[in-house]
Amino acid sequence: MNGDIEAKLHQEMFAIYQNVRRRTWHFPRPIVKFFLPLLLAIVPCPSGLSAPASMIGNHPAVYGERGTLQPWTSWGDAIDREVNWYYRCPVEHGYPRFIYLTFMDGNYQAIANRRSLIPATQNGMGIISYLKYYDYKGKQDPRPLQMARYMGDYLVKEAITPDTGKYPRFSRSTGWQEKFPQPSDCGSQGDKPYEIEPDKGGIAGYALLLLFEKTRDEKYLQQALQNARVLAANMREGTATNSPWPFRADYRTGEPRGEVSGDMSFILRLFDKLIEDGHPEFKPARDKLWAWIKHYQIPNLTQDGLLWVQFFEDHQELDNRTAWSPLNLAHYLIEKQDALDPDWKQDSRELIEFVNRRFITVRDGVAVCGEQTNDLEPWGGILSTYGAVLAMYSKATGSDEYKDVARQALNYCLYAVNADGCPSDQATRNGRGGWQEDAHTDKLHNILDAMTTFPEWAK
Repeated sequence: MNGDIEAKLHQEMFAIYQNVRRRTWHFPRPIVKFFLPLLLAIVPCPSGLSAPASMIGNHPAVYGERGTLQPWTSWGDAIDREVNWYYRCPVEHGYPRFIYLTFMDGNYQAIANRRSLIPATQNGMGIISYLKYYDYKGKQDPRPLQMARYMGDYLVKEAITPDTGKYPRFSRSTGWQEKFPQPSDCGSQGDKPYEIEPDKGGIAGYALLLLFEKTRDEKYLQQALQNARVLAANMREGTATNSPWPFRADYRTGEPRGEVSGDMSFILRLFDKLIEDGHPEFKPARDKLWAWIKHYQIPNLTQDGLLWVQFFEDHQELDNRTAWSPLNLAHYLIEKQDALDPDWKQDSRELIEFVNRRFITVRDGVAVCGEQTNDLEPWGGILSTYGAVLAMYSKATGSDEYKDVARQALNYCLYAVNADGCPSDQATRNGRGGWQEDAHTDKLHNILDAMTTFPEWAK
């Protein structure tokens, strides 16, 4: 590149960089493919120019000489502080409070006027997080495994439908805090009283299966099998306009609501893991599901994206595309590679690019990922998912295309952790507590994935 042109480009990029600090900037779709790596990976800031001092989340922002965000403390220290804060959470009704409170403040108290609960996602992803933390810490400390068991026990004992109807003894997607067990009409947030979300049964079932493999406690396996069998029994034909399960269904009658459920990866994980563990009964349903994902859902990434709508429990918009579902499918493809999808490199990149085109904003000079069409806030769950998947893709493919963006996103995410370990649910503001899956349970496993992928990032 000509020196004068390069200097001019650096000058203009730095002006943009300064302009977006402390603001939200949404990338126009036609230029995101060019502009995102250029701004945030290649020349985030001219050499020698320092970013102005500011706060991010709960800490003074630390920037390198090229304007790249640095961690406020090492990642390993940040997650240890966070987990230790949760170890101190009071145990009542047989469970730490954060397991039956979706909205909890920085003093371990329920947040007033926010009484709804998302047990399957919050505790399913929490089980995955604590099992990974148990492994990461060398399987010496029994506390992470006990935390996972608390969550598994809650899912099995307190958060299933009655043994009747089309979805009997099936994991609940929503409910109400401090109910032991959840009542039969506990649907909350976007769910009607008797509705469940089939994909959340996939999340809970898969997590419980992993917990069974660690503990050999039969009750976790039986609930995973129940969820899988109910899903297989209620599977329908997937088409170009509907997924194999609706987003919501009345557990009594099976009446669907929302023809598309974008998250199919955890049902696929559940079926695959059960088949691997000696339950071939799920292979026909599994093969039909993968065929729909491969031949309908993935090609839809470059079309209208309407096979990627609806995941979040508090939303009902039929055109609400999400970043969570494509990123979690990409995660699975990168994990399994050729064993799942011979085209895993191309398909996982398409999934990432779908997210880059639709959900990326710039906060404090960092590219961050929003949840969904109707909420572009970089909540901790989705931002950590984005960073982890980009890191895993970089390692698996040997490409540095997304590596710097991944590291910056995860640096940003961890600014939400207070010095005492209490996390906020996002780093865009100072705070303590909030949505517990964003603050903690759907974040921790992603940070661990990234640290396992690039161990030097933990230091």
